[in-house]
Amino acid sequence: MAVRLSKRARREVIERAAAEVFAQRGYRGASMDEIAARSGVSAPVVYDHFSSKQELHLRLLERHYAELREVWGEHLAGDDPLEDRMPRAFDAWFHYLQTHPYAARLLFADTTGDPEVQARHREVQARSRAMALPFLAREPGAERIAGSADAEAIDMTWEVFRAVLQGLALWWNEHPHVRASGSRRPR
Repeated sequence: MAVRLSKRARREVIERAAAEVFAQRGYRGASMDEIAARSGVSAPVVYDHFSSKQELHLRLLERHYAELREVWGEHLAGDDPLEDRMPRAFDAWFHYLQTHPYAARLLFADTTGDPEVQARHREVQARSRAMALPFLAREPGAERIAGSADAEAIDMTWEVFRAVLQGLALWWNEHPHVRASGSRRPR
């Protein structure tokens, strides 16, 4: 006899399957039928949880960006020197991407092909950026790293930081045998 999942647990199964399908096929190539099949449910059950493919995709964007913001907040906050906090934050960020193997491609590779979804994706990214910039600006020495305390200099520094991390996450996604620390992942 099959175990009946709670609504929350079923939704989690659907979201995991959808992240995989979106990451592998892109937004346009993903279908609710395939998401349903990988979730072990029928398409109407998926529609019971999400009114459309777009709603499901946006939910995943919102969720993963929010969870990554939590990772940064948790590991960068505190009074320890930045040189101690930053490696912990990097490790936690890459650990999140390792435990959510489709998140990097879903978040950082533009695979939607849908202008409305792309616009919403940019909105979610902008919210993350808006939360990161004040944190970066208040770090001691930020003006030396950025070249000045000017808002544009801080913004440019964040863009470099973001681009490197996201690029490395996508590279790492394509090289799963390499651990974030540079050593080989266990097989």
